[in-house]
Amino acid sequence: MSGPAYAEKGFGSTDGETQKADAGKDGTVSVTVGGVVFDRSKNGSGASAGALTSATSWTPPPCWYAPKYTPEQLQKTMEPVWEAGSTGYEWDAKQRDRYVEGKPYKDFNKDKTGKGYFWDSFVDEDFPPGWDACTEEPFWVDQGDPPPADVQNAVTPEILAELAYAEIRVPSTKVTLAPAAATKVNLPTWAWLDVADFKPVSVTASVPAIDLTATATARPQSLRIEPGTKDAVTYPASGVCEADGDRIGEPYAKGKADRTPPCGVRYLRSSGDGTYPLQATVTWKIEWTGTGGAGGDLPDGTFGATQDVVVQEIQAVNR
Repeated sequence: MSGPAYAEKGFGSTDGETQKADAGKDGTVSVTVGGVVFDRSKNGSGASAGALTSATSWTPPPCWYAPKYTPEQLQKTMEPVWEAGSTGYEWDAKQRDRYVEGKPYKDFNKDKTGKGYFWDSFVDEDFPPGWDACTEEPFWVDQGDPPPADVQNAVTPEILAELAYAEIRVPSTKVTLAPAAATKVNLPTWAWLDVADFKPVSVTASVPAIDLTATATARPQSLRIEPGTKDAVTYPASGVCEADGDRIGEPYAKGKADRTPPCGVRYLRSSGDGTYPLQATVTWKIEWTGTGGAGGDLPDGTFGATQDVVVQEIQAVNR
């Protein structure tokens, strides 16, 4: 077996070696034909952007199969290994039977050059649990045919969508607060997300060699506020502010002082000489579409951040 290619950020190459990705000015990233191409031009960006954590136990594929070799490329990969003799006579003989002697491939399937590819495994470079589960020998798939149904994680639109999910980056969850610099005990503090920052982001994954593509799109769905102390009340009481159209929370404006914020917090005790660590976590809804009208939902993802909040006592006025 040629062994898995270790994919840089989820990429693999057609020659069996690690493939480094090149990023264009628009954020588009591409690799050689036969690998997976990730278009990040509509992804989140910036130093504070981060990856989503699945809200369930589901995780993106740690390894997968995709087109990697033409008949000539597989021959150039395998024959030097056999000639070196480092893998042993028995293993080499089985490989020659498989790819040269017609059991099942004759002369590396050269008579089908241009009509398909040998598929092989690729591995996420972070080696998550299960990275070594893709142990199939390189196998042939005719152009236009689906991969064998019994090969788990062979790229399909859904598998590509799951790989795209792993590439999604969303902005840091820093909420805007009013009052901003410091709030007061028992004063409702309004909280909301900046619409300009919290908008849908997407990543498209494709395999150009077989005209297969899928796009995973993340949309902000809700904001969970955890005040950082038990001496606080959240609005709403659950602490979860649901999206309302294209916004989460409502910006504070003059004239709203007597209203209860639809999203926010009220602290019941001063933070003294310190601060309270307010944790804000956004849940993102993930949908995907792909070749042939395929599509559906993937597990929600979350990403959060902590920000310090100063809470002061209301000073009494002596008359």
